[in-house]
Amino acid sequence: MENFYTNDNCPIRDVLSRLGDKWSMLVLVTLNANGTMRFCDVHKAIADISQRMLTVTLRTLEADGLISRKVYAEVPPRVEYRLTELGESLMPRVQMLVDWALEHMGEIMKHREVMVK
Repeated sequence: MENFYTNDNCPIRDVLSRLGDKWSMLVLVTLNANGTMRFCDVHKAIADISQRMLTVTLRTLEADGLISRKVYAEVPPRVEYRLTELGESLMPRVQMLVDWALEHMGEIMKHREVMVK
């Protein structure tokens, strides 16, 4: 039997708790697809995220080293986000999950309908 780390130092739990929220994966996929983006462009691409939640998500991803934030000394201020090397190294794995989800979403929805009935 394979044992996992305790809650305090389990890398699996730690990474999944950060990436498994509602918005992080969508932000990463958006930046991967579009390259460097301004805040307003990320917000337009993920239309149903609030500005506050996008700000929190971007800060969390930046704190984990997955994205970088560049501020330009302009009026009005311009801020751009992009994947870091670490973030880019994650994207093939994320893309595999995205591809799997797209391929199997119909089947998953059918199972959910059966469970509701």
